[in-house]
Amino acid sequence: QVQLVESGGGLVQAGGSLRLSCAASGRTFSSCAMGWFRQAPGKEREFVAATGVIRWSGGITLYADSVKGRFTISRDNAKNTVYLQMNSLKPEDTAVYYCDADTAPIATREVSRYDYWGQGTQVTVSS
Repeated sequence: QVQLVESGGGLVQAGGSLRLSCAASGRTFSSCAMGWFRQAPGKEREFVAATGVIRWSGGITLYADSVKGRFTISRDNAKNTVYLQMNSLKPEDTAVYYCDADTAPIATREVSRYDYWGQGTQVTVSS
């Protein structure tokens, strides 16, 4: 079992920045690929970013095209935490952001691959 708790969401103006954090407990965090997804009202959950286990393929990171160059995913295995730094935020980034863990070590965009999910944190970007 892995328990995930997100934090750091809030209200920000367009062009601003936020950093989301996801604290993990339970199963060995360092052996899990970690990802962020988001879901806006009336839309399906969509992939945002993912990071794999460092000793597997160098810990490859993946990004959705819509956030590439603006968002950065990172992990601190000593703190069992994964982060999502979000810069140059746009109103279309408004959504509930979910942290997720995959017991497989390689990062993936596929939502069905993730085994554990956090409760989500709301991000609202005003224009």
